[in-house]
Amino acid sequence: MHAAGLLVLAGGGHTHALLLRRWIMRPASRPADLAVLLVNRTSTALYSGMVPGLLAGLYPREACAIDLRDLCRRAGVGFVQAEITGLDPARRELLLQGRPPLRFHTLSLNVGCETLWQAGPSAATSAVQTVKPLEPFLAWLERRLNNPADPQVRIRGGGAAAVEVALALRSRGLQPELLLRGDGLQFGCAAAHQAAERLLAAAGIPIQRGVEDQAAADLACTGSRAPAWLAASGLPVQAGTGRVLTEASLMVQGCERLFASGDCAVIAADPRPPAGVWAVRAAPLLAENLWRLQADPPLPLRRWRPQRWALQLLGDGGVQGLPSPRALAVYGPFCWGPSRAIWRWKDWIDRRFMQGFAPASAMAAGAAPMACRGCAAKLPAAPLAAALGRLSPTGEAPPAEDAARLDVNERGELLLQSVDGFPALLDDPWLNARLTTLHACSDLWACGAQVRSLQAVVTLPEAAPAVQEEWLLQSLAGVRSVLDPLGATLLGGHTLEGRDGAGLGLSLAVNGAVLPQRSWPKGPLAAGQVLLLTRPIGTGVLFAAAMADAAKPGWLDAALAVMQQSQAPLVEILAAHGCQACTDITGFGLLGHLGEMLGPGQQVALDPDAIPALPGALELLEQGLSSSLAPANARALVALDGPIALNRAATAAEQQLWIDPQTCGPLLAALPAAAAQGALEAIRAAGFPQAALIGRVV
Repeated sequence: MHAAGLLVLAGGGHTHALLLRRWIMRPASRPADLAVLLVNRTSTALYSGMVPGLLAGLYPREACAIDLRDLCRRAGVGFVQAEITGLDPARRELLLQGRPPLRFHTLSLNVGCETLWQAGPSAATSAVQTVKPLEPFLAWLERRLNNPADPQVRIRGGGAAAVEVALALRSRGLQPELLLRGDGLQFGCAAAHQAAERLLAAAGIPIQRGVEDQAAADLACTGSRAPAWLAASGLPVQAGTGRVLTEASLMVQGCERLFASGDCAVIAADPRPPAGVWAVRAAPLLAENLWRLQADPPLPLRRWRPQRWALQLLGDGGVQGLPSPRALAVYGPFCWGPSRAIWRWKDWIDRRFMQGFAPASAMAAGAAPMACRGCAAKLPAAPLAAALGRLSPTGEAPPAEDAARLDVNERGELLLQSVDGFPALLDDPWLNARLTTLHACSDLWACGAQVRSLQAVVTLPEAAPAVQEEWLLQSLAGVRSVLDPLGATLLGGHTLEGRDGAGLGLSLAVNGAVLPQRSWPKGPLAAGQVLLLTRPIGTGVLFAAAMADAAKPGWLDAALAVMQQSQAPLVEILAAHGCQACTDITGFGLLGHLGEMLGPGQQVALDPDAIPALPGALELLEQGLSSSLAPANARALVALDGPIALNRAATAAEQQLWIDPQTCGPLLAALPAAAAQGALEAIRAAGFPQAALIGRVV
């Protein structure tokens, strides 16, 4: 059955993460006729139960992070990393920063909360750091930990979260104190209040009471509210907190096919305070009701009555210097602890929760790699050259060039054209189109040309017209995100519908122009030239590893940040420093494309230490992982015994890196030796800090 509509999961909170896990374990529980996208500002979601331990240094960050990109891949759900800025319920559109809105058939909101904090008019109160969202707070804490000269942290707040944060920071060597407006801590249970007071006193954390000045605080931990854009969208919300009001079915009051759960929502007839336990226990109900809504005919939605109390486990961060930390257990009016046994119980619960999101298995070293996408899906060099040779009257394949020369216009410019495209590297149609366009434009940039226009052939999966319309809109907008800053035009193109389960694909014909005197050939090189690589390599193995559950989310985030950066500004820099030859490093890898630049009898000396790698690439190659195109690219390694010499012996992983196929890879430019250092400094100043001089022509 083909998708009849688009279900958008807005936010990667606990409810949505558990929903995806449920779909992985029980595929039949997923609505069969909806395409699904999850949208979140980051590629990982931190598990709230382990955040205090993360702050205290008891857990590394990766132990607390749910890999949303991988979770979506395993659930057959597209992942979109974008900032949500608003919602238009009437048009049924989710508004995203820097992108077109996403038009949905069904929407589920699980976008978490922010710290309830009203900054005053002064710069001092505006500078107070809030605990939520967590990512900016963690970056702030890292800066404070790296500044031992300023250990004092004044925390505004007296609830359980503020106490736990204060204890965690004390265990890291900081000197926190709590600033209270009233006389006491804000616990619903007197026994827990007294136990928390004892924990703070034992840790040497002072409490200042009756402090009205907001500017006196460094850190705000003062309760929570839903993101302001929810109320601004016109949804019904709870006064004071902005939490979306829902029915017991989790459907938003008065809003068809719109659900909300977790800390951003509250059941209007049965309100509960924000807590991770409600988000966790909402997941089965949300899964059931999404399925019921799509049944034919639709079934009545199930209703939920949450339990009266939620168990709260409060750790002390290990500040007592005991063999292990201690924890309190609070349940309604009851409190137990603190004790090390309760901490061990809490630690077991949290680790068990996170184990539920670990992939079942990763690709073993030496196993056959999965067929890769992106530029790693291109035809290997050998059959390509053989086919072109048979087509040629001379029996030899024509020399490789980045773009074809078409004509000369009335201004004396050479008109160039190149074509590129591949199966979608990502499930995000906007970002996939942006990357494909940047990749295709690099052929013209490698010739010193400006991109003037482009035509696109978009292949869409079989789906309902509304879904295809959305996929096409997002794809074309991704193309435009590259062209518009260049002043280039999307002329038009062609659309196709994939068959037999074919997914999204994009092919592009790119047109540009360059003055003849600054048009760069691919080669041959000349003695004395220095080779400059504009950014690191390693995308092929990283995305192959992602398909095999072996890539850390931070590695993919770093790679995508590099790949999304346009190299158009580098054309003028290279021209100003006398660039004499250039190519872009794509599917045949660094050695394959460098070999295309060499003329007969030429030799290049490479410096293995200078060739930059993306984070994680060498580590994965050392494990024996590789792209599916890498074995065919290995024919270029023979050049290391001839025209390409090394300053030192290279490791096996380094050699594999140099044949790794690249999507949105760097430019490789040959410059006069006298101008190379100046070009390097200018390129780094332009926002390419890992550009490097990697060799010279001898």
